[in-house]
Amino acid sequence: EGAWIFIMESYERASNRQAKIYGFVKGYGSTCDAYHRVLISPEGIEPARAMSLAIASAGLKEDEIHYVNLHGTSTQLNDTVETKALKRVFGQRAYEISMSATKSMIGHPQGACGSAGVATCLLALSEGVISPTINYENPDPKCDLDYTPNQAAHRSVQHALANCLAFGSKNSSLVIEQADCGLLKTST
Repeated sequence: EGAWIFIMESYERASNRQAKIYGFVKGYGSTCDAYHRVLISPEGIEPARAMSLAIASAGLKEDEIHYVNLHGTSTQLNDTVETKALKRVFGQRAYEISMSATKSMIGHPQGACGSAGVATCLLALSEGVISPTINYENPDPKCDLDYTPNQAAHRSVQHALANCLAFGSKNSSLVIEQADCGLLKTST
């Protein structure tokens, strides 16, 4: 399975104890269309809505997202649907955003996959490294975005979006902001 531990606390408390701050949770979106007990609806409408809700909740515009950690199960249906959803949200800009699928490196830890995506986003924000989607050898023509194939990339990331698309068409997206970016906003 796998496990990750995150300590979420106010900025004031973290700075008082001189904690290393990796990022700020800025927005959240969640939807469920109850399409099927296991399958996801093939149109990608509800995953797109979860992403849009998260971005709006963060007070951002779509062009302020610099990295997306994909749910990325490496299944034809899920990856195609997630790609459609990303195109619904970002339009042509979807082709310019760095993305990657953590599950390509660790497998699918079911309940812990969301926290794995958050950990990957925090590292992208704090280290400027986009993890790769490994074993990317036979691209599906329907999945034609920048999935950071096989090698990590170095990018400046201020805002990241972490996606989870689950059984029963439950969809969640979380917007995380770079700590330096949040500190600048907090201090003004």
